[in-house]
Amino acid sequence: MLPLQFFQDYIDQHQLFSIKSKLLLTVSGGKDSVLMAHFFKQAGYVFGIAHCNFNLRADESQRDENFVRMLALTFEVPFFVTHFNTKEHAAQYKISTQMAARNLRYEWFEQTRLHNNYDYIAIAHHQGDVAETMLLNLTRGTGIAGLHGILPKRGYLVRPMLFLSPAEINTAIDNLHIDFVEDSSNATINYARNKIRHQVVPVLRTLNPKLEQTFVRSAQRFSETEMVLQQVVKSLTKDLLKIKGDTVYLSLQIIKHLTPQRLLFSELLKPYGFTETISEEILKGLNKQSGTTYQSTTHCALIDRENLIISKIATANESNIVMIHYHDTRVKFLYNQIDISFSDIIHFERDSSKAFIDARLLIYPLILRSRQEGDKFIPMGMKTHKKLSNFLIDQKVSLHEKDQVPILLNGNGEIIWIAGYRQDDRYKITGATHKVAIFELKKINNS
Repeated sequence: MLPLQFFQDYIDQHQLFSIKSKLLLTVSGGKDSVLMAHFFKQAGYVFGIAHCNFNLRADESQRDENFVRMLALTFEVPFFVTHFNTKEHAAQYKISTQMAARNLRYEWFEQTRLHNNYDYIAIAHHQGDVAETMLLNLTRGTGIAGLHGILPKRGYLVRPMLFLSPAEINTAIDNLHIDFVEDSSNATINYARNKIRHQVVPVLRTLNPKLEQTFVRSAQRFSETEMVLQQVVKSLTKDLLKIKGDTVYLSLQIIKHLTPQRLLFSELLKPYGFTETISEEILKGLNKQSGTTYQSTTHCALIDRENLIISKIATANESNIVMIHYHDTRVKFLYNQIDISFSDIIHFERDSSKAFIDARLLIYPLILRSRQEGDKFIPMGMKTHKKLSNFLIDQKVSLHEKDQVPILLNGNGEIIWIAGYRQDDRYKITGATHKVAIFELKKINNS
């Protein structure tokens, strides 16, 4: 008999899902996932089976697919299958074959779950996978997050087999004479995980026969430790980080007095995409001259005189070029909004957030964009051109703000206004002006 009570107890203990949940089981055909399918069938859950054919083992891959298809037919449950050109995907994105397979399958599992209204995706990871993952992470270098191994539940992913060790799975398969297929690549040591499985774990097991159970208990403690750390970091984030719109300020003096500095600083910067390595580089550079910058994939960190200033890097989704047509009354650019109006009353205000332009000089469509190399204009009150780069230096615009300054151009390519700073002298209102175009810059509050 299957140890159904232990299976159900583990599900209930970790609140993985309810008896009413619909689950999509990921089944490769190996003993772990096949045993999981038998558990779900015997326990009476509503489920479907999903299988990925990565086309990496020729006839063996097709054999696995056929086996899982027959298993689903025997259980009378829905069967979903997909084929991947895994090696082509790996070459295209310059990643390992194993990473390509992982990315492809998890993306497809989620698409299949959503399209077929399943509540959760069940993965057949067991205690041996927990131990291997922790050992791999330790070998490569990891923080606390890497030490909790594989979690029982993360979002829509559930792992109801983590209560079993590899030996217990083998015993259940043998005693119940459950058929499965063997992936021949599991026996090789070409992959890092297989080296851990075949060459490291057996040695460690001679020191501790209950190795997998020990790793699982340790993973639980590390997971709880991580929760405590996150509570501390949440409190520090609230108390220490000053957020203005999309810009974050962290006092250099506060950074220098964090204890333990490297751990807490790294955790504070993690939401902004900075890796532990980059965080350590920032710490080393705190005493460098003002203006030193560091980048993550999403943010830029600038060491200023008193603060570390973190700002978001504009992405392709946040268009750096906006067209303005005659009928437009409001446009958005990065973290700014510009309101546009016209007036027959000829007037001018000394307000850097506003530009008062002779409307008859405008050639539509106007262009709103970030600065570009070679930009120059004639600042109000001057008669000759000035490089925009020199103008921004004179205005003491910080490095992280320069790319966020909206530059308004006429249809003929001439700069009309450095929004928030100075308009071009050629477009000022004069005694010959009959209509004024008024542009007003406003910051969008994204906090």
